Amino acid sequence: MSDQDDPMLAMSRELRHLRAVLDNVGAYVFTKDREGRYTYANGQVCALLGVPLAQLLGRDDGAFFDPAYSDPRHQHDRRVIEQGETLRVEEEVVLRGSAERRVYWTIKAPLRDDQGHIIGMCAIADDITERKALEKDLRRQRLLLDTVLNHVDAYVYIKSPDRRYLYVNQQTAALYGATPADVVGRRDVDLMPENAVENFGELDRKVFEQGGKQSGEESMVDLQGRVRHYWTVKVPIALPGEPQALIGFSTDITELHLLKEELKNQALTDSLTGVSNHRHFFQAAGREMTLARRHRHPLSVLLIDLDHFKQINDRYGHQAGDKVLKAVAEHFQSWMRASDVLGRIGGEEFAVLLPSTAQDAACLMAERMCRALRVLRVDAGEGDVVAPTISVGVASLADDDPSIDAVLRRADRAMYQAKADGRDCVRTA
Repeated sequence: MSDQDDPMLAMSRELRHLRAVLDNVGAYVFTKDREGRYTYANGQVCALLGVPLAQLLGRDDGAFFDPAYSDPRHQHDRRVIEQGETLRVEEEVVLRGSAERRVYWTIKAPLRDDQGHIIGMCAIADDITERKALEKDLRRQRLLLDTVLNHVDAYVYIKSPDRRYLYVNQQTAALYGATPADVVGRRDVDLMPENAVENFGELDRKVFEQGGKQSGEESMVDLQGRVRHYWTVKVPIALPGEPQALIGFSTDITELHLLKEELKNQALTDSLTGVSNHRHFFQAAGREMTLARRHRHPLSVLLIDLDHFKQINDRYGHQAGDKVLKAVAEHFQSWMRASDVLGRIGGEEFAVLLPSTAQDAACLMAERMCRALRVLRVDAGEGDVVAPTISVGVASLADDDPSIDAVLRRADRAMYQAKADGRDCVRTA
């Protein structure tokens, strides 16, 4: 007799197939009656509990599980059986005689007869112990990473090729007066002025076009309107789901930048008058001489000495003398073109470099400076006033001059001739 002729045989065959499916479904499947006794369990449940199905049927959880962890699961069963709820819950399980705790994601639903009465429950559970452990470890690592990145003295961020932020630490977000959540997903152009965007975009572009680490100085205007300077390192990084990305580390070097500029300024500038010092003046003079030779342009020099400056120091003191030097330097600067270079090359001696200026024009400028200075009055303190004058020597670059020193020597001789002729005048070499 075939299965088609015998309904019982057909049903038996279908039941065997169903059990085969449930035994290989990769999850824990079981049913219980209203008293919580097992009425069915697939192979995974039997393997977990260490008994064949025949020995499991009719028994409840008390025979297999540590009672210290059973109350929540028992309450879930009662809610399903007594109230007809369908639950999706995490449940902890510890087998008797074992210290190992397992975690399951379980779906429990009521079983009903033909009249709709609840006769028990069915359940399917997945072991998520390893996943929970991984999630916990990831949360721990994220907490540690966030703690480090949010307290490190640097701005850390990740960007996509369209310069959209994928991650920022708290310091980076604070630059924009926002929280990390407010910044992520936005682009530089949404957060900073256009000129700053271009500045910050150069290193980004190099990372994505050339690959490898890129580093350099970047600057931006902060929320208080101050220019801040950063030393930045940016490197490509592979992120899941992102074809390209970069991670950047920026350190605020504003104070170092300002110190460097100050030191540079000190190396080039006379500390008292603010004009070029001896070294910088002669460097500029050498460059201008090279340009004048190359382009066949004229070049002139004024050598200026304050008249009777020793007497000013002796009579009014060095503090008054310093005030006179500063006032005279300011007076000279008011006559300078952008291309001219004014330097203090001695105690009371100044020099003016005049590119593209022939000797006649240089003499006219020197004469005007002398006349204008005659109206200058400097408060020397205690009611005293100083009226400084100058003696000026003028010289221009000649074809056979081997160096700028030759021009300055002629200007120096002309300046001493001006002193010999009574001071407060201009003489040419």
